Amino acid sequence: MKLVINTRGSRISKAGECFKIKNELRTEEIAAKKVEQILITTGAAITTDALELAVSNNVDIVFLQRTGKPFGRVWHSKMGSISTIRRKQLLMQESSYGIKLVKEWIMTKMENQIDHLRKLIKNRQDEERKTIINEAIEKINNQIKNIGKIKDTEKINEIRNTIQGYEGSASRAYFSALSRLIPKKYEFSGRSKNPAKDYFNCMLNYGYGIMYSNVERACIIAGLDPYIGIMHTDNYNRTALVFDLIELYRVYIEKIIFKLFSGKKIKKEFFDEVEGGYYLNKGGKELLIGAYNEEMEKKIKYKGRNIELQNIIQFDAHNIANRILKEMQLC
Repeated sequence: MKLVINTRGSRISKAGECFKIKNELRTEEIAAKKVEQILITTGAAITTDALELAVSNNVDIVFLQRTGKPFGRVWHSKMGSISTIRRKQLLMQESSYGIKLVKEWIMTKMENQIDHLRKLIKNRQDEERKTIINEAIEKINNQIKNIGKIKDTEKINEIRNTIQGYEGSASRAYFSALSRLIPKKYEFSGRSKNPAKDYFNCMLNYGYGIMYSNVERACIIAGLDPYIGIMHTDNYNRTALVFDLIELYRVYIEKIIFKLFSGKKIKKEFFDEVEGGYYLNKGGKELLIGAYNEEMEKKIKYKGRNIELQNIIQFDAHNIANRILKEMQLC
């Protein structure tokens, strides 16, 4: 289970082999062996005994900014074979296999967008909205074709802007369609970040932040160095590989949030207005995290296996690590 600390002033301590969470609302004890990850989303205190209990039980502790993006984490020291894989990751930007992976990831992202839109069209009787969806799908398909035409022999530094241009065009078509399909009062104009200019993007930003922490964790466990990317580079002084891989999973957040808006679960009270936009408050975080956890526990057919959504990221990270080790051996 994921343990979410969302009440300001909470204190996390150790009670035997349990985490003890105490705040002004309640006191609760949860067995460490039942906890996979602790997300701390607000001002809270945690004792060194609780940290030791977490480390000894391989419990990942993640500290989130108000945007949902992690700003720190506590993790055990028994990582995967990072030193072995890192040397091969460093070769990826100059390798044709690196281009192949980037194309695969971006095209998968676009295919996920199309799949989401196609599922939405099944529930639409309105011909105008069907037209909106079909037009968006056509535009995204065109960008998939453009990505497919890029030769694997190209250098990533020479075509990075081209790929990002195709990706941006597909995303604009996708989000434009989503905006016109949710209740009219929540329509938005493109993506916006930190702070978001509208409620939909506010929820997206926080959801992406949670997903970001899970992708980073999966990289560490699989032995991938999260700082060595291909499409994104180490010039960003951030976890570049996480920015590469998260593109594969953004659609899960988008589906969850679209469902909340179309299901009329969103309230104005879930958002704090600040200069330039909005941030998600405690009520909004509880709604989103609850919907996220519920969705991640669902099983789907994925690459021939019945697997929970929350385990797909780890499955893919191990697969990518193995592929890099295998394909880059001749370099």
